[in-house]
Amino acid sequence: MRHRTVARRRITDTSVELTELGFGASVIGNLFRVTQAADAASAIEAAWEAGIRYFDTAPHYGLGLSERRLGAALRHRPRTEYVVSSKVGRLLVPNEHPQGVDSEGFVVRDDLRRQWDFSRDGILRSIDDTLHRTGLDRLDIVYLHDPDDHWRQAADEAMPTLAELRDQGVVGAIGAGMNQTPMLTRFLRETPTDIVMLAGRYTLLDQTALDDVLPTAQELHKSVVAVGVFNSGLLSHNHPTEGMKYDYQDAPPELVDRARAIADVCSAFGTTLPAAAIAFPRTHPSIINVTLGMRTQEQVGRNMELHGQPVPEGLWDELRAQGLIRADVNGAHGRGGSAQCR
Repeated sequence: MRHRTVARRRITDTSVELTELGFGASVIGNLFRVTQAADAASAIEAAWEAGIRYFDTAPHYGLGLSERRLGAALRHRPRTEYVVSSKVGRLLVPNEHPQGVDSEGFVVRDDLRRQWDFSRDGILRSIDDTLHRTGLDRLDIVYLHDPDDHWRQAADEAMPTLAELRDQGVVGAIGAGMNQTPMLTRFLRETPTDIVMLAGRYTLLDQTALDDVLPTAQELHKSVVAVGVFNSGLLSHNHPTEGMKYDYQDAPPELVDRARAIADVCSAFGTTLPAAAIAFPRTHPSIINVTLGMRTQEQVGRNMELHGQPVPEGLWDELRAQGLIRADVNGAHGRGGSAQCR
């Protein structure tokens, strides 16, 4: 793959810049199926050659496997040239009653288990553990990972701890990553959050983030990373079919029908559903990055190709006119076309 440069955008009020397309490392932690070590390494290599310089991981992903693989692949790269984010809130501790295989979707041995902990000590320990697993000298971004049931400790202990580390220059930016929008909005309004990772709530099939988190981010000049833009797969194929997944479950027939209708409009405009799904989050000015899971070098190549496809003029207008996306989606404010390489 020819080496390229992907456009970058800065997290507001920080020195951290993200390429507009990011490498999501959950899948190289053996999410749902085994990824061979060589395939994971070649995927990261292909992403680097493609110009991607933002890599996201977490202890949760494969009980540390994702972090180990990502760190090993990046360790020889110039540290100033890339950005790594990881997450806190789930400590990895010895599993006293292993059953053989992890029970949370990753095909790895369960010698470790996850332990929720958003305390100050838990946050500091989690970051130290991540640095040990990755072999890196620092993390550029640290997110609270799925603090849905832990608001008080996350807001009162975890975020002040992360803010202290940021103010000391230990990390570059801090925030939270979740599948819901109301609590992300609270993090933006009530804590020193720089950036939030928004999972699945601003896609061609779900624009609920327009009700709270996105206007709040715009009002407060905060930044957003969009993940889960395919909604677990339903938007990842040119022609959606029955049996595909939506938010980790079998997609309801009405959503399959809606995805097919959107795909038909995309086809009429000379593009594809997956290309539009990647481009759509960039219609909002607060979204500075779309991060996609990439398991192999072939997936990296496909994602780069989709990311590079400009959005045909009038596509969002037609989807609005047909009631397939919300009327308050305003593509004119965003970067509706692809992020062009410099």
